[in-house]
Amino acid sequence: MPGREFLQAMVDGRVPPPPFAQLTGAELISVGAGVAVFRCAPDESTYNPLGLVHGGVLCTLLDSAAGCAVHSQLPARVGFASIEIKVSFLRPANGATLEIEGRSLQVGRQIAFAEAHARTVAGKLVGHATTSLALLRPAQPE
Repeated sequence: MPGREFLQAMVDGRVPPPPFAQLTGAELISVGAGVAVFRCAPDESTYNPLGLVHGGVLCTLLDSAAGCAVHSQLPARVGFASIEIKVSFLRPANGATLEIEGRSLQVGRQIAFAEAHARTVAGKLVGHATTSLALLRPAQPE
């Protein structure tokens, strides 16, 4: 099924989230054309030794949102893989429920570009990422 339809089925509970989502506690809450939004309430299991949400967790959330935004624009049987990500950490995210919104910027034949923002539900910007993704199309018969 096309990417947006698949992601909407996940939002609706007709398709289970990937097991990896359990590690972050992230939930896909909405999807549109070129947009995907996750919600996450990081707990102590996501903290680094300083008691702050680990930067790798925030990077994962931003990468997931950006990737799903691109996925929402892909036809059936076309996958994707992140090939580059640049993250700016703007403030600690501890104790705050986060909303992470990914937006597709450009989808080409082989490469896509996207960005994502992580904000507290109060609207404070916690992190921003830009990503490049390789599009994985089925092999063409020779």
